[in-house]
Amino acid sequence: MATVSFRNASLRYPGAERPSVRGLDLDIADGEFLVLVGPSGCGKSTSLRMLAGLEAVTEGSIHIGDTDVTDVEPQRRDVAMVFQNYALYPNMTVAANMGFALRNARVPKDEIATRVAQAASMLELTELLDRKPAKLSGGQRQRVAMGRAIVRRPQVFAMDEPLSNLDARLRVSTRAQISALQRSLGVTTIYVTHDQVEAMTMGDRVAVMLDGELQQLAAPRELYDDPVNAFVAGFVGSPGMNLVTAKVTADGAQIGTGTVEMAPAVRSAAAGGTVTVGIRPESVTLAGAEVANAIEGKVRLLEELGADSLLHVTLDGTDAAMVARVPRTVSAEIGATVRLRTDPAELLFFNADSGVRLRP
Repeated sequence: MATVSFRNASLRYPGAERPSVRGLDLDIADGEFLVLVGPSGCGKSTSLRMLAGLEAVTEGSIHIGDTDVTDVEPQRRDVAMVFQNYALYPNMTVAANMGFALRNARVPKDEIATRVAQAASMLELTELLDRKPAKLSGGQRQRVAMGRAIVRRPQVFAMDEPLSNLDARLRVSTRAQISALQRSLGVTTIYVTHDQVEAMTMGDRVAVMLDGELQQLAAPRELYDDPVNAFVAGFVGSPGMNLVTAKVTADGAQIGTGTVEMAPAVRSAAAGGTVTVGIRPESVTLAGAEVANAIEGKVRLLEELGADSLLHVTLDGTDAAMVARVPRTVSAEIGATVRLRTDPAELLFFNADSGVRLRP
């Protein structure tokens, strides 16, 4: 096991207008499960491939433990990679696939058999060791790929969207298995995903990336409660935070027919202009006629989720829309007028141009 450090690491492909990864500074603790998350093209998979040695760093350095591995060959970095497509050999059995890297490293046969048996037991693959990949389900193939990494006993696991080919139900169960397995093994793990729910439920910390740059690195709850900018605020959470442009007045931020409170320092920073207001769907409730300054709008859609529902509302006097998480007992006709209110203590404000968080 080992720490991992990206030190001002960048990668620019020849002829590219901008780096795919720009100045990445990231320290990962020994035994930590860190998730890299962001939209397609943000540089998360490229960063992982830089760590594994599959992409060359053009500036900066990468360290595993006390060793600078920036120019070290991939096979000498002691990083076990789990790919999105599993990359299993179709002509080999499960046991042969799991032990392949060990055979190449000329590990004794009895040692290979012991390690494969131990990993198969962990992953509930013992009864499948003689099967070939074509006879396995997607979840079983994913576990074989995990087993192939585990038997190597590496310093670092690097996982590139390993659950993306699984159906929704299997993803939920498998991500729990991976989290539990990583904690039992204690191996430093960097996990890449575009699914923010996966990131929030699996990672000790989560690194959010956009356009090749690290936006924020924090524990899942901190990302949710205290995002540094509008992108992180909107990306984290399911459904994402409502981000509404509002005019700043002497009374606060005007959203359609309503006005929400602003701390004096925030109102002063955005005086006379506009501000982006961040409102979690969980912080929006239906308001009665007696509530002053309610935000009025028309129901566009009601998504019934079982335990609760998502109410999509187009706000009066604006093209903006807002989503409210409401009790499952709420029913609403499409086109009906509703009144919404927000919890002032849970509102976030961002610079309308840069997206940077405005703090009290």
